[in-house]
Parts: sequence; structure tokens; C-alpha cells
Amino acid sequence: MTLALHWHPKAYEDRVAILDYIGQDNPLAALELDELLEAKAASLPARAELYRLGRVPDTRELVIAPNYVLVYRIRPADGIVEILRVLHARRQWP
Repeated sequence: MTLALHWHPKAYEDRVAILDYIGQDNPLAALELDELLEAKAASLPARAELYRLGRVPDTRELVIAPNYVLVYRIRPADGIVEILRVLHARRQWP
């Protein structure tokens, strides 16, 4: 069964805030990071169980570049992979 990808509103807010911050100094870097985030997120439904277990129960984490982490959960009953947060790796989480 193929899972659908869903961005939680908080994850989308995280993404926009990160890209806005980076874009202030380097718009090209922000665009490249956004493309990388989109590509990595798009690959999740096909390989959701591949990545490490998360620090929060029932989550997993996908490292994006060296500095960012996608926190997500697999919801097989609903047929989705839900991206919960996009965080800087140095940010204290949870």
C-alpha cells in the first residue's frame, strides 16, 4: 500500500520560518534547501520505515543536510505519512 504525504500545519510553519530566515541573507540557499526538503519529503511514503526512530514515541526522524531534521509519524490506518516538524538539528527537541 502506498502512503500519502501530509504536512502538519506546524511543520509547514517551521518550513516557512526556516526558509524566510535563510532567505534574508542568501535567497539561493533558501531555494536550494526548500527543493531538498521537498525532495526528501516526497520520498518518505515509499521508505517511511527506513529512517531512525524519533526521540518522541511513535515518531521517526529524517536528517536533511547536516542541520535540519524532519520529524514524522507513520499512520498506516489513515494511509499517510505525516510530517510533524522541521527543526534545526541544534534545537532542543522535544
